[in-house]
This record gives sequence, C-alpha cells and structure tokens, in this order.
Amino acid sequence: MPDAQPRYKRILLKLSGEAGVGGDGFGIDPVTLAAVADEIAQVTREGIQVCVVVGGGNIFRGAALAEAGMERASADYMGMLATVMNALALQAALEKIGVFTRVQSAIPMDAVCEPYIRRRALRHLEKGRVVIFAAGVGAPFFTTDSGAALRAAEMGCEALFKGTSVDGVYTADPKKDPDAKRYETLSYHEVLSQNLKVMDASAVSLMRENHIPIVVFNIRERGNLLKVLQGEGVFTTIA
Repeated sequence: MPDAQPRYKRILLKLSGEAGVGGDGFGIDPVTLAAVADEIAQVTREGIQVCVVVGGGNIFRGAALAEAGMERASADYMGMLATVMNALALQAALEKIGVFTRVQSAIPMDAVCEPYIRRRALRHLEKGRVVIFAAGVGAPFFTTDSGAALRAAEMGCEALFKGTSVDGVYTADPKKDPDAKRYETLSYHEVLSQNLKVMDASAVSLMRENHIPIVVFNIRERGNLLKVLQGEGVFTTIA
C-alpha cells in the first residue's frame, strides 16, 4: 500500500483524562499512557507538529463536586490541577521514548512547568517539540474542551483531533444502543442544534468561527491517530 501523506501539518490532540491516561477511568494507567505516547510519537516522526490538551476526569471532576454542593470556582480550580498532573505524566511517557516535550500551564507553577506563553509555544512547535497545554484556560466555568478550542485557534492548528473510546460521533451511545449509526461528516450547526455531546457548545462555536475542523476518532486503537491523519480508518469530521 503506498504511503498516504498526512492531510495536516499542525494539529491539536484533545484527550479526556479517562481515554487518554486513565485506562479504567480512574487514576493514571502506565500502559494506557505509554500507548498514547506511542501514538503521538508516530505522528511527530512524520514531521507533524502536535500540541495536546488532556482533561482531568480520571483524577478529579470539578463539575461533579460542584453538583454535590462545593463552590463551583473552587471545584473547577481543583479540576485544573488534575489536568496538570496528567500533562506531567504524559510528558514523562513521551520523553521516555525520545519525544521532546514541554508542558505549559495556564495557572503559573514554575517549579514543574512553563507558564503559558503563546509565542514560546509556537517556537517549541516549530522546533518539533510536543507542547502539552494544562490547566484549561486558567479560569473557572470553562471546560478543557474550551481550553482545547482556544489553544487550537491560538496555535494556528489546521484541525482539532478529539481522541475518544469510540470511532466517531453516533446517533446514540454505540456501547448501549446496537442500532446507533455513525456519522461520516457533520456541520458545526448540526452538532449544536442536535445537542450532540462531542464538545461543549462554546468550544464548537469557537471552532466554527475559526474554520477549524474537529475530527473524532478512537485513540484506543493502536496506530489509529496516524491512519486518521492520512485520511484512512474510521472517524467523523465536523466542519
């Protein structure tokens, strides 16, 4: 089979804490982490510039605690700290296999990572380093989806890849409904009007305003990120 050329030169990879590093949905699983690091490494070896945003739901869910009665702002800040832990874990996994990586946090914590500085992040990408953005947008009441959309726009990414545990967007949860149908393509308007749970509405709106497609695929399948980048495999494109 001839080599397919990747369709994008710079992407942002959005991972949920559970799908990205949590394995069983809680904590940090070294096997899952290593597999995700290997997916990213394959892509960077093709000369593609990659930045990453990881959620924190495998460690702490601010929204859940807020629903239980905690002040929302405090709960959200705790969730942001969980994303920093995941970012540092992913950085360690990537550097273990020789991928130079920088973590930038929207909440300054100089002892463990760089503060978020847009021009510095762009320079890292140009030098072939993976940049992991942690702590969302640095403010409560915004999800890591919104953080991913914002960073994708700021970094001039050509697409936002959302790695999940399913291979696209479906009419219903395919794990619960055997009759669920997968969408090949969707418009931003369809996602918003049908309230499809791809990303939160503010993130989808920001992607629409900046004309950045969202590609939803299964990060758990080995080698899938590179395949999808080459237009192969199974995925849903929102554009």
